[in-house]
Amino acid sequence: MAFQDLLDQVGSLGRFQILQMIFILISNFMASPHSLLENFTAAIPSHRCWVPILDNDTVSDNESGILSKEDLLRVSIPLDSNLRPDKCHRFVQPQWHLLHLNGTVSNVTETDIEPCVDGWVYDQSTSLTIVTEWNLVCDSQSLDSMAKFSFLSGTLVGNILCGHLTDRFGRRLVFIYALLQMAVSESCAAFAPTFLIYCILRFLAGISTSGVTTNGTLLMIEWTKPEFQAMTTTLLVCAAGIGQMTLAGLAFTVQNWHHLQLMMSLPIFFLLVPTRWMSESARWLIATNKLQRSLKELRRVAHINGRQSSGDILTIEVSIMVACYDTKKTRV
Repeated sequence: MAFQDLLDQVGSLGRFQILQMIFILISNFMASPHSLLENFTAAIPSHRCWVPILDNDTVSDNESGILSKEDLLRVSIPLDSNLRPDKCHRFVQPQWHLLHLNGTVSNVTETDIEPCVDGWVYDQSTSLTIVTEWNLVCDSQSLDSMAKFSFLSGTLVGNILCGHLTDRFGRRLVFIYALLQMAVSESCAAFAPTFLIYCILRFLAGISTSGVTTNGTLLMIEWTKPEFQAMTTTLLVCAAGIGQMTLAGLAFTVQNWHHLQLMMSLPIFFLLVPTRWMSESARWLIATNKLQRSLKELRRVAHINGRQSSGDILTIEVSIMVACYDTKKTRV
């Protein structure tokens, strides 16, 4: 007797499979969009150097009352190669003579220009991102990619660790721990005091994402018949896609990256409550010689699926037969 025959006795697509499938789809819906968070929380808004005559509140309004903001910007910020205000440099001293030039060519030299030593001013009409939080622009713009790299590195490490941990401790336990780690790390990332701590938390979130998606897939597939496994895998992919589209909609309405981070993280804590009713994979329990527990899980599934009569034939001897069959099949 193969495990698949045993699964047919308790129901391979009954009430239990549907309920657990719905829960795992919701988990995948909420976990998958975290891989795209930096596409929105790390957006680079328009910016320029901070200059005293424009941005210092203590400066007298005498000059600003005579000159427009555009004129003050022209004498304070040089033009780049596209004849637009430079985002990373400013004049050391205001170049008043530029106001009398009709063209764009001037005798400004490199010695008249300096980096944004006093910081940057960002477009207030755009969202607040980690770029504006830690000034990840100009010479520090490469750190923007570092945040994305941290999450993807965590995903890689998670994929490597997940297989070993799942086979040793079971699908359910690793799935629950991954959910908890994701909820904690992503919620804490919204309050990260430094960019380094933010990257570390995103690295941990990447590890947990692998645990959620991988173990969720295994729990769905190992409780269903082969002819339904393609459908369950497709539903998981669809859930991930819908979650990513939902993230895009939320990012359009939520302009503060702290709020967006929390909106995507805090609901994961509520997913921990239904995990107490999840069932471990009976296939894994039999493969690891946990026959008593596998028998208990199979009888529980049979009861949920309305197959109470099948629970009577689920004995230790049947589990041993399945274990022996699977062992022989593996050797062949």
